[in-house]
Amino acid sequence: MGVVLRPAGAPPSVDRRERLARARVYLVIEPGSATDVLEPALIGGVDIVQLRDKEASDDEIVRAGERFRSVCDRHGALLVVNDRPDLALRCAADGVHLGQDDGDLDEARELVGPDVLIGVSTHTPDQVAAAARSTADYLGVGPVHETMTKPGRPAVGLALVRHAAAGGPKPFFAIGGIDATNAPDVVRAGAERVAVVRAIRDAEDPGAAARALRAVLGRAEAVAAL
Repeated sequence: MGVVLRPAGAPPSVDRRERLARARVYLVIEPGSATDVLEPALIGGVDIVQLRDKEASDDEIVRAGERFRSVCDRHGALLVVNDRPDLALRCAADGVHLGQDDGDLDEARELVGPDVLIGVSTHTPDQVAAAARSTADYLGVGPVHETMTKPGRPAVGLALVRHAAAGGPKPFFAIGGIDATNAPDVVRAGAERVAVVRAIRDAEDPGAAARALRAVLGRAEAVAAL
């Protein structure tokens, strides 16, 4: 994947939203896990990287964000920071991702402005509908399966994926215990994009894991185009 250049004169929001629309594989990762994972994952086909670390200080997040920004730029990937719009700006990130308890979306939009992407996690049909009406650019839908990265949060299954697929034009990423073995079921439920943690982070070969997910989603695109 080469660096994606914005057409001359186009605002950053156009470039980011076009790249978001094309994105298929989204990796959520902590700085401590990224050393041997990030570069091969991006080479393997990851389109978006979310920097997530609930325990790090603000300065640690910014330092990690600078490293992530450099690697993402080399591969034409979008960088998103979890939870914190202010830190997303300090990291020169392309976006910020908000959970349901991570502050007001409208306030986040006012802070980051129109050019920065905002994603929001959704776990119920009502939350999907609210996100679709909001200024959010994309949705995370899940967790489809129970996952150790979200202990105590019940799985929503494929029904919410089907609901999101039928609900409107905003891109959404199915998330939660998804890997190359069960991704075909998620695709059949209507997802065109997936977000993962362990499927790539914990893989023996992160690049191969990214390629495998990309292949499943690519086959779905080919079928849809027929």
